[in-house]
Amino acid sequence: MKIVKKIGIVLLVVLIGMQFYRPNKNLSDGDYVAVFEAETNPSTEVKQILKSTCYDCHSGNTVYPWYNNVAPISYWLDHHVKEGKEELNFSDWGNYSVKKKDHKLEELVEEVKKGKMPLKEYTWTHKEARLTEAQKKSLLDWAIGVRSLYQISDSQE
Repeated sequence: MKIVKKIGIVLLVVLIGMQFYRPNKNLSDGDYVAVFEAETNPSTEVKQILKSTCYDCHSGNTVYPWYNNVAPISYWLDHHVKEGKEELNFSDWGNYSVKKKDHKLEELVEEVKKGKMPLKEYTWTHKEARLTEAQKKSLLDWAIGVRSLYQISDSQE
């Protein structure tokens, strides 16, 4: 029993210590998706879908829930955001080549069609991020339309 108590005390100390060493937050000033939205011209409906389902993990700015202030949850969320931005970062859109933009939109279409995006873990706490069939159709139609512009542009290079 003493070993269990010692392990419990060590874990408690580690958990308390984690509260003082938090990951940096993903926060940006200004319009962090302006280049992306200007170039891809999403409708008001699609902008709202992107804002409520994509931008928290796939841009330079995350709206954090209150529980992000509690470790180890803050570390878990930080990992998800970093991983999301590695896959697709709307704030970095202007630095992508035409070919990469097309590929990123192709992946967006595939992930939404398969129901892999937005992540289930995200929709558990963000009910507004649960896409209806109509929202999926609007998002997919927009992304496919934008892809066709990049494919035309890429073939002219």
